[in-house]
Amino acid sequence: MNDKMLGVLGGMGPLASAHFMVRLTQLTPAARDQDHVPAVLWSDPRVPDRTVADPTGEADPLPWLLRGIDGLESAGCGAIAIPCNTAHRWYEAMRAHARVPVLHIVDAAAAELRGMRTGSARIGVMATQAALGMRLYQDRLGALGWDCLVPSQDEMDRLVSPAIALVKLNRMADAYAPVIQVVQSLAARGATSVVLGCTEIPLAIQAGPAPDLPIVDTVDTLARAAIAWARAG
Repeated sequence: MNDKMLGVLGGMGPLASAHFMVRLTQLTPAARDQDHVPAVLWSDPRVPDRTVADPTGEADPLPWLLRGIDGLESAGCGAIAIPCNTAHRWYEAMRAHARVPVLHIVDAAAAELRGMRTGSARIGVMATQAALGMRLYQDRLGALGWDCLVPSQDEMDRLVSPAIALVKLNRMADAYAPVIQVVQSLAARGATSVVLGCTEIPLAIQAGPAPDLPIVDTVDTLARAAIAWARAG
C-alpha cells in the first residue's frame, strides 16, 4: 500500500457510508494495519434530500456536496468516492469542481458485471425512484451493452421505497422481505443478476438468506474501485 489518501463523501445516509468504510476495510488485502487504505470520511447527514425533483435554494444538495469535496481535498485526499448512488445525479458538476478524480459508482458496478460472465446481458437494477427516473444505471449500463430491467411502479411504491426508508430507520430485518420479493420478481422477468443501485439496499439484503442469483452490491464495487485506485502506481 502507498500513501494515497482516499476521500469518502458520505452521510447519505450515515449508515450506508459507515458500512462503506467497513467494507473498504474488509475487502482490502492486508496483513497489518499499515496495509489498509488511508481514508477520510466526510459524513454530513445535513445534505438535503437527493430525491427531490428540482431542488433549488436551501433544498439544493449540490452546494453541500461541493463543500464536502473541498473539505476532503483540504485534508489531502487524492481521490473521492461517494457511497450514495442518487448523489451521482450531480456527478458532472462534482467532477468539474474537484481537483482530484471522483470515482463513479456505476462504472464500478460495470466493472464487476464484466467479470461475472452470467451468459446474459439482461440485468435487474434496484435503486431509488430518483435514480431510476434520471436513468442513472439504465443509460450508463445500456451504453455498455446491458439490458436493464427495473421494478414496476407498483413495486417501487409498495416495496423498494418503503424498504429503503426502513433501512434509514435501522430496521434492516423488516426491509429484507420487500427487497427480496423485488429481486425474485426481476429474476422471473429474465434478469440473470441484480444490481443494488442504492447503498441502503445491500443492508436489507444482508438481513436474510442470500438470493439465488448473483447480486452486484454497489457498496462493495465502489470499495473495490477505491482499493484499486489506492494500490495503483
